[in-house]
Amino acid sequence: MPVFVILITFSVGFYLFYKIKFFRTKRPMERKWLSAKSSMALGLFVALFGINQLFLFQTATTYIISAVFMIIGLLSAWNGFRAYRYFLPLAADEADHLRQARL
Repeated sequence: MPVFVILITFSVGFYLFYKIKFFRTKRPMERKWLSAKSSMALGLFVALFGINQLFLFQTATTYIISAVFMIIGLLSAWNGFRAYRYFLPLAADEADHLRQARL
């Protein structure tokens, strides 16, 4: 399915984008926030890859491996989302304190 290929490509692109931003920042809470965002993108990549394999091959082995990929990917995306929600206000406070210190 070309739709899944496009979504897989976007998720890998977002993963690389957030990892590059992760290595470029020096603020600790922002690093954790960006790491959570990259974890969501990587989890979506793995889950979408598992779904895509279901459409390409119809064997019992593919069903088992695809189910494992989808479960691992969705759990990783969910944990990344939870970390994202937790670190978002902390990263915003960190940015505000840094902005106040510069004034």
